[in-house]
Amino acid sequence: MILKTIIAGLFALLAQPGLAQIVVSPDGEIKSIKQAVEMAEPGAHILVEPGTYMESDIGIDKPLTLEGIDYPLIDGNSEGFIFVIAADSVTIKGFNIKRTGRSYVRDYAAIMIEGVKDFIIEDNRLEDVFFGIYLAETEGGVVRNNRVEAFDTREASSGNGIHLWSVKNPKIIDNEVMGMRDGIYLEFVDNAEIYGNTSNENNRYGLHYMFSDGGRYYDNIFRRNGAGVAVMYSDNVDMMNNLFEHNWGTAAYGLLLKDINYSKIEGNRFYRNTVAIYSEGTNEVHIHGNDIELNGWAVNIKSNSARNQFTENNFIENSFDVRTDSPRNNNEFEGNYWSQYEGYDLDRDGIGDVPYRPVSLFSMVITKQPESLILLRSMFIKLLDTAERIAPVLTPKTLYDENPKMDQIVR
Repeated sequence: MILKTIIAGLFALLAQPGLAQIVVSPDGEIKSIKQAVEMAEPGAHILVEPGTYMESDIGIDKPLTLEGIDYPLIDGNSEGFIFVIAADSVTIKGFNIKRTGRSYVRDYAAIMIEGVKDFIIEDNRLEDVFFGIYLAETEGGVVRNNRVEAFDTREASSGNGIHLWSVKNPKIIDNEVMGMRDGIYLEFVDNAEIYGNTSNENNRYGLHYMFSDGGRYYDNIFRRNGAGVAVMYSDNVDMMNNLFEHNWGTAAYGLLLKDINYSKIEGNRFYRNTVAIYSEGTNEVHIHGNDIELNGWAVNIKSNSARNQFTENNFIENSFDVRTDSPRNNNEFEGNYWSQYEGYDLDRDGIGDVPYRPVSLFSMVITKQPESLILLRSMFIKLLDTAERIAPVLTPKTLYDENPKMDQIVR
């Protein structure tokens, strides 16, 4: 009897507003999430039962956990933000959120987090939003297993799925983002860990680094975006074991590098992109152990890129292996497999006896006369390329692989 009395007392205590747990329900005593947040004490757990809640600008200024049961829908009615988090240690999980405001002067987001640390945003479904999850001046924090989707196909009028500005040590894990401007966008971010995400069909980039140093992204999928990933004005970024595929179009890339230094690109697969890797102003980047298959251009490297190393990559049936814009070369290609290599291996050591020159004469002709692409598979072009590779006159004489592999490198 005494035990039953204690248990009943505890349940009664938890059910009271302002204490450890608050339940929000369309048919209950508390029908509004905003009202529950205002009533809750710091550290409270707010459970939201299934139903539709027409709410926006839900401000959270104390540590709280908000958890949806069976994905209750929060409909912002196209007005402003949905959640605005301005306190440390807040968790938002298990909600279906849609219809933020849209603006050309304000970045309305489904979940806005500003000036805080140690938050968790997980297992939410966001659709028809301007910005999805927006982090500004935060430290730490986890964004995990969320789905963000919008339907605006215009780059100028769409926002980013997961947007980070002036952030330190974030973790972006196992999210799916599609139909946004950039799937994941980083600006002035230090040491980001980004892995297990899928970024599809975004209007501009699947993942976009700007002025963001350190950290790494790995085991992600970037498919059918305007371009897969752009890493710009950043140093010491590791890019490992990602899949870049079907990023195809007149200005599309699997991976765009611009003014980055001291980084690593390793174990990735580039499959059917217009250009697998585009490099401009890039220095001391090690590109190692990647599979680069069936792309238009495998590598387009500008002459202002220097001291980059391409080692033990598989270049398989790309229309063009390497393109550059100068007869000079300041980069190293060593020990790669080239499916277009036609040399021989008399000593049977698995390495071609003559160097491979991956820049074809025809790729340079196309740079000046794009209409000549119609001649791509012709015998005349094949003869020209063969002659140029034997006795290079126009292509870079110093850009060659001294030790090309005879067989595809097995991982």
